[in-house]
Amino acid sequence: MRVARTLTAGLLAAGALFTVSGAAVADAPAGTKGQNGDPTEAGTSFRTATAVKQDQKATADGTTGDYLYWQFPAGAGQRPTAKATVKLPEASARHGAATWQLDVFDGLRRRQACAEGEQTKRVSQQDATVTLSCTLRAVRPYAERWSNDPLPGAYYIRLTVADGPDQDMGLPVHAEVEATAEDAGGKYAEGGELGAPLHAGAVSEPEDGWNGSWWSDRWLWTVGGAVLGALAAIGGYTLTRRPRRA
Repeated sequence: MRVARTLTAGLLAAGALFTVSGAAVADAPAGTKGQNGDPTEAGTSFRTATAVKQDQKATADGTTGDYLYWQFPAGAGQRPTAKATVKLPEASARHGAATWQLDVFDGLRRRQACAEGEQTKRVSQQDATVTLSCTLRAVRPYAERWSNDPLPGAYYIRLTVADGPDQDMGLPVHAEVEATAEDAGGKYAEGGELGAPLHAGAVSEPEDGWNGSWWSDRWLWTVGGAVLGALAAIGGYTLTRRPRRA
């Protein structure tokens, strides 16, 4: 009996170990990459969102009705843009128009408003592709807790069809996604900064760091203002000084 109990306990422990391992694999971010190193899969939730770098193109095959997730980094002073192009199923296989949607969330999974771009688009049955984009407000180095301002850290892209014929759900689609960021300018270089990114996720730190580069166009205005002030002082002195007597 003791041998049987010991053997049973061992089998149960082994089963639990494999179950935990399987769950860990399921929760890990998708990481399949192509020959050029670009990701070729998308996650199916925030937890499994595929990590992409800025200016890196990612692709994924899925089905109509799936939720596809990616994550990318954005630092203070940057204005990030997420863009997605979806190759739709053959028109002969579809049964009507559909609405596709691209959403961007911050590290706390708060949906961020798009300052520019077309994040929702209605496509007809004859359309072959649909392109969506969302440009966020400038990422700030610091914000009040109650605000919803973008902060440094990982951002999540979610792509899905928001509305369409039930018969079309499950049809194959191919998606291409890219996240870019441009310098928003020195006017967003506020005092204070976060000690750490809001949520780093599985992404790597941006090239200029989470808190942005030390360089800002404010330096140009500061130096330019100082030079103009000095020239004005010299000019004023030259005009107002008294001429010397012979």
